[in-house]
Amino acid sequence: MVILLVFLICFFASVVGAICGIGGGVIIKPALDAFGIMEVATISFLSGCTVLSMTTYSVIKSRRSGSSAFDKKTGLPLAIGAAVGGVVGKQLFQIVKSMSTDPNRVGAVQATCLLIVTLGTLVYTLFKSRIPTHHVTNGGLCLSIGLILGIMSSFLGIGGGPINLVLLFYFFSMDTKAAAETSLYIIFFSQLASLIASILTHSVPPFSVGMLCLMVGGGIAGGICGRSVNKKLDSQAVDKLFIALMVVLILVNVYNIYRFL
Repeated sequence: MVILLVFLICFFASVVGAICGIGGGVIIKPALDAFGIMEVATISFLSGCTVLSMTTYSVIKSRRSGSSAFDKKTGLPLAIGAAVGGVVGKQLFQIVKSMSTDPNRVGAVQATCLLIVTLGTLVYTLFKSRIPTHHVTNGGLCLSIGLILGIMSSFLGIGGGPINLVLLFYFFSMDTKAAAETSLYIIFFSQLASLIASILTHSVPPFSVGMLCLMVGGGIAGGICGRSVNKKLDSQAVDKLFIALMVVLILVNVYNIYRFL
């Protein structure tokens, strides 16, 4: 029963993640926390691996299709910044973890941060038509934005999450589908860097190889299905799905904060 539950969470999270460009980890991490299936550190690590597998598939498929909306001028600095941020975020997680012997405290910190991010994202999404946006092209600023996104992605163990889309909307005036694709690139580089950092610093938490394979399998399968669905939806439909998802995530994170504390 637990195996089926974990697979379904990873699959459906990756379907929605591929459609909305949020990586799926923003759903996987709080959902697994809510069920208390594994330790907080293990969930963060496995969630990151699952998101990495899904985004790897999506990025490769996008490049091979020849219809990529990825803008190298802004996208590459964002990706480089995200890679550096992935390493910094992983170290930040280890610092917070070392400050408390109770893993639930770490989970509470992550859930609180994610709740704040999700609430802010929902408010922005509902009122984004009234908020003026920008067309940032400066490489240094793109690098800094990518760094912030990478840190949050790695520290929260969510891959990228909704904050990616908000910053891409605001700073680069991207439409929903272009932002979704760029977000997947950012998630890919931040999670790859985070994984490498975990291996090199010997901070990989104990985990079941079978569970890793199960979650990665669900992530890739969900990415395949999500990419197929994404092609059939317009930006308005993606926006509606995104808003509904934010509401659900807010409720889940409120529950997780109560549970951990």
